[in-house]
Amino acid sequence: MIRLDSISKQNGHHLLFVEASAALLRGEKIGLVGPNGAGKTTLFRMITGEEPPDEGQVSVDRGVTIGYFSQDVGEMAGRSALFEVMDGAGPVSEVAAELKELEHALADPDRADEMEAIIERYGEVQHRFQELDGYALESRAREVLAGLGFDEAMQEGDVGALSGGWKMRVALARILLMRPDVMLLDEPSNHLDIESLIWLEQFLKGYEGALMMTSHDRAFMNRIVTKIVEIDGGSLTTYTGDYEFYEGQRALAEKQQQAQFERQQAMLAKEIKFIERFKARASHAAQVQSRVKKLEKIEKVEPPRRRQTVLFDFPPAPRSGEDVVSLKSVHKGYGDKRIYEGFDFMIRRRERWCVMGVNGAGKSTLLKLVAGATAPDAGTVTVGGSVKMGYFAQHAMDLLDGDRTVFETLEDAFPQAGQGSLRTLAGCFGFSGDDVEKRARVLSGGEKARLVMALMLYDPPNFLVLDEPTNHLDIATKEMLITSLASYEGTMLFVSHDRHFLAALSNRVLELTPDGVHQYGGGYTEYVARTGHEAPGLRN
Repeated sequence: MIRLDSISKQNGHHLLFVEASAALLRGEKIGLVGPNGAGKTTLFRMITGEEPPDEGQVSVDRGVTIGYFSQDVGEMAGRSALFEVMDGAGPVSEVAAELKELEHALADPDRADEMEAIIERYGEVQHRFQELDGYALESRAREVLAGLGFDEAMQEGDVGALSGGWKMRVALARILLMRPDVMLLDEPSNHLDIESLIWLEQFLKGYEGALMMTSHDRAFMNRIVTKIVEIDGGSLTTYTGDYEFYEGQRALAEKQQQAQFERQQAMLAKEIKFIERFKARASHAAQVQSRVKKLEKIEKVEPPRRRQTVLFDFPPAPRSGEDVVSLKSVHKGYGDKRIYEGFDFMIRRRERWCVMGVNGAGKSTLLKLVAGATAPDAGTVTVGGSVKMGYFAQHAMDLLDGDRTVFETLEDAFPQAGQGSLRTLAGCFGFSGDDVEKRARVLSGGEKARLVMALMLYDPPNFLVLDEPTNHLDIATKEMLITSLASYEGTMLFVSHDRHFLAALSNRVLELTPDGVHQYGGGYTEYVARTGHEAPGLRN
């Protein structure tokens, strides 16, 4: 359906693709992977025709419809979320618009002399509308929006009143409703909670068209894709299998390439040593010349490109008391909505609680109560002795000084730390080389999240309160964070929609449901085994 033949593309001085080739065939589900800045979004833009390749060809079969979801959703305001989604559903929404125009024309007495032609055209358009399942469009739009977390009031409300994350969901719903032949999804799992993620997984599994997507959620990727296309060093390499299979194959290929490189280096060293030793002797001139020519013809094996993330080594946190936080008879509400009524909860040292619950259940509210960012309407929240808390909230990224560079931000926070130590810290969180000179205002969402995380973890607290810490983080940074937090000896309370993060780090689950609050010993994996569902309100 789509072929990329020997494409080359340069962005400024940065070479993104060099004679790279790949294909997307009918019904295939491909995960597009590669380090930040490798050219994933550029590849999507070349497929849609928004950007041409410098060399080579991008071919799309005649008549193939493409739906492209990007992180740049544009302006939305003045219409309901439902209308916005239906209006962007591709050919069916265009046919619906013409049908509406023709209905107005049929009722217009001034066009009586055209009536025969209008009636004929109305019949044709109505037939096409039925073919496209147009009469079910509204119910399908509502079903998609509900799957992505919209209740009825949000579906009918002005889309302009929604946050950026919810507008992203509207833009994604438009593509899903469109049912194109090919979907290109650039980070569709961003901004989704676990319930919406699992719904989207099921939708994409049942989607019969071709799919190419990027995602920082490895569990999401593993369950959907059957092929991986990797962008690395300007080339496109295809692996048949899911993300886990790709990781194993890439590690094996790197190991083989490293061994081949080392063998060749040993052989070259031996040849060069012979040449150096005998080049001055006339008796060995022919042999020396022969070996020089041999070396000139050898195709050099390159060492594998290293993309290992530096692990962040936690300095030991001071020990807290056994009782970290106690909530007693807590009441909390917003307006007429009651979130907690007489809520009791205790967190003890070295417990790692993950908080599960549907939208509006009070997950972030609980974290704010514990962190002191909001006060209970009644009851008490008591933080125990010697507790040093670190609170990661989404709004923390908005508090960075836009004029300060990454390195200046770290220096401001830790004036006593040495430059080498701060550069190592920056490197662990993905800021290497010139990246430390970037001003906070130009950082992406993921870069801001990494900087806030670095600020919080350098002088480690013994109690971490984390609200969606993995939002925007790429897979490599998530792996670093999980590995680092696995050896962390403090206490944790966190909300996350990343199932790999949940399974790796939790040893307790707090489930918030309309029927009440449930506590589970054991982590997320045990919770899924015991309840039979991956998130409250969903059945496997």
